[in-house]
Amino acid sequence: MSECFLDLLRHGEVQGGARFRGEQDDPLSPLGWEQMRRATSDRPGWTRIISSPSRRCADFARELAGELGLPFEERAVFRERGFGVWEGLAADEIPGELLDRFWADPVNYTPPGAETFAAFRARVLDGWRDLLCATDPHALLVTHGGVIRVLASEVLRMSEDGFFLFEAPYACHVRLRIPGPPWRPSLVSLRA
Repeated sequence: MSECFLDLLRHGEVQGGARFRGEQDDPLSPLGWEQMRRATSDRPGWTRIISSPSRRCADFARELAGELGLPFEERAVFRERGFGVWEGLAADEIPGELLDRFWADPVNYTPPGAETFAAFRARVLDGWRDLLCATDPHALLVTHGGVIRVLASEVLRMSEDGFFLFEAPYACHVRLRIPGPPWRPSLVSLRA
């Protein structure tokens, strides 16, 4: 295969509002379902749907795959970064000095009990390398903001610090073009 596309889609709004969710498995809110349906209304000829196993991604992805009659699979490598003791907390529930340290240096400061940024990035990039070897002409990956940031910053060859400069709002859609070997993907489009 000489060229393929991978669409990245972040989940929509989640029940319970903005929080450090990571591995906390909350479902989409009604607005989140609406955001996802709007974001996928053009249906550009996907051939397979892949998803994080988190409900906020997999519930919608499974429904869409069934509706379109497409193969569906969950891949744990594309789950969000684990936030340890911050799981489920809103920003105003975290001690200010700790949150300030995280925002000042999110690559090197790891919340207590959380997955390190280096481990998270390595996990996502391992999954990415597997996708590069797949033969799907146009796959859709339903995942999380952190995963999308890792993949987009990798494709754009941004530094680790640049990772946080790439915003991925709810239900944003990023398309990557993946030419055949040698793998030199490019970011084709971004819709928020």
